[in-house]
Amino acid sequence: MLLKKSIGWEVNFDMSLRDPLMLAFFATIGLNANLSSLRSGGRVVGVFLIVVVGLLLLQNAIGIGMASLMGLDPLMGLLAGSITLSGGHGTGAAWSKLFVERYNFTGATEVAMACATFGLVLGGLIGGPVARYLVRRSATPDGIPDDHEVPGAFEKPDVGRMITSLVLIETIALIAICLTVGKVVAQLLAGTVLELPTFVCVLFVGVILSNGLSLMGFYRVFERAVSVLGNVCLSLFLAMALMSLKLWELASLALPMLAILIVQTIAMALYAVFVTWRMMGKNYDAAVLAAGHCGFGLGATPTAIANMQAITDRFGPSHVAFLVVPMVGAFFIDIVNALVIKLYMLLPMFAQ
Repeated sequence: MLLKKSIGWEVNFDMSLRDPLMLAFFATIGLNANLSSLRSGGRVVGVFLIVVVGLLLLQNAIGIGMASLMGLDPLMGLLAGSITLSGGHGTGAAWSKLFVERYNFTGATEVAMACATFGLVLGGLIGGPVARYLVRRSATPDGIPDDHEVPGAFEKPDVGRMITSLVLIETIALIAICLTVGKVVAQLLAGTVLELPTFVCVLFVGVILSNGLSLMGFYRVFERAVSVLGNVCLSLFLAMALMSLKLWELASLALPMLAILIVQTIAMALYAVFVTWRMMGKNYDAAVLAAGHCGFGLGATPTAIANMQAITDRFGPSHVAFLVVPMVGAFFIDIVNALVIKLYMLLPMFAQ
């Protein structure tokens, strides 16, 4: 940015791998979306999914509404809504690419990265105060961990099946199938009412592939290996996306974007207190779930896990929260978010 502003120099990088890495990341999200685990979570997971969908709708309504009031492109409101806040950097980069190509929204990638980064920070900052407020209103446990319970993987990660070269090859093959079939599906749906971005098609192919193989008893996806490769793809993709940012294109949108994000942060805190906590039972588990929701409702699942660990380390375990939040925040949020965003894209204001 300094070179561009001072002497007019602009550095360009080879981005040929950026899009394949993005698609590979969404393929891993789909491959890890185990529908049987959704059933095993029972009513709690179902209710929490409803709560999450409510927040997605609210975030987009706030974003589009404020963007319209300030005379901005409604796409700006979507980018400052569930796309980046509940979706994170990966989802934000994917949709911003579509907005640039189809709607000629200059600076969409810069807006998406800035909003996702802001949300990541604020999701961690508000989780603690919200949880402390709710814990005081809940019946807290005695703080003594239950050693008779088997801790969840996110509470105390354990080492099980090894990630070998054969496992990596199998996982890469599954990702390649998702990318190939997903692109074909996206081309078939192009121009129809059911048209979806390529990364969404790839994600759904991953869901169908992993659950289909598991249902037939033919092969069970090794979730940890898929997660590792997904994190690698996301890290490389984000590195390329950040290197290609043109921050000078963001200057005129800085203040309006900040205003939208501040309102979104306040809305998230109020939603966690008055909706998430109440819908999930108004107890200690609900308070921990609300802290986790602040984490991935504004940032990402790791932020949600960090929020919940900070609470449970002080007040005691919440096995329900550590079962539900990673399941919904890491897997199902991307699926329902894609559907909600597609629903908003059908509004007349986004018609070409």
